Amino acid sequence: MPLISRSFTLGPFETNAYLVHCPATQEAAVLDVGFDPGVVLREIRERALTVRYLLGTHAHYDHVAGMRAIQRAVGGVYWLHPDDTFLLAALDVQGRTFGLPPAEAPDEMHPLSDGQTLSLGEETLTVIHTPGHSPGSVTFHWRDLLWVGDLLFAGSVGRTDLPGGSFEALSHSVRDRLFPLGDRLRVLPGHGPETTLGEERRNNPFVGEAAGLA
Repeated sequence: MPLISRSFTLGPFETNAYLVHCPATQEAAVLDVGFDPGVVLREIRERALTVRYLLGTHAHYDHVAGMRAIQRAVGGVYWLHPDDTFLLAALDVQGRTFGLPPAEAPDEMHPLSDGQTLSLGEETLTVIHTPGHSPGSVTFHWRDLLWVGDLLFAGSVGRTDLPGGSFEALSHSVRDRLFPLGDRLRVLPGHGPETTLGEERRNNPFVGEAAGLA
């Protein structure tokens, strides 16, 4: 039975968080809750879901700060690529930079790796290491869905001027790792509306054909 993904746009940065679950088993994964964890918790409880994974596409404050509250309330094991550990350790510093309140990381980070698979109910998510916005940024892939964090947006890309960011790495991640997966795949980003790989391959002014990159 196909996974069901629901998005929530939360907080002052309008960050997209996601709740993904297998309707056959009620097993769920929570992705990138930075703000307003109560909104996601209400959905988890209303659907009587069992949270197995707390997944981080990367470790910027607006994608992490609410994850500990989710974990304390309903459980779940937190997973993040180890190249973003330095950002996770500096969560409070990140918050202060933007005038945001202190935050604690979830308990016990489990390391993600490129090509890793995570069973969710009757289905499987695949991890793709897609650095650029941050060194440890990852994309989660299931069938025709890609949860990309802040790597790629509709008509734009993530910032690369933050610590560990690299436009060269980001461009490689999008052009060489994601675009070959096929135009039909839906891109579920960390901010803004969803898009498709085909739309971005053709028209994205930073990494698509419209950018004129060699």
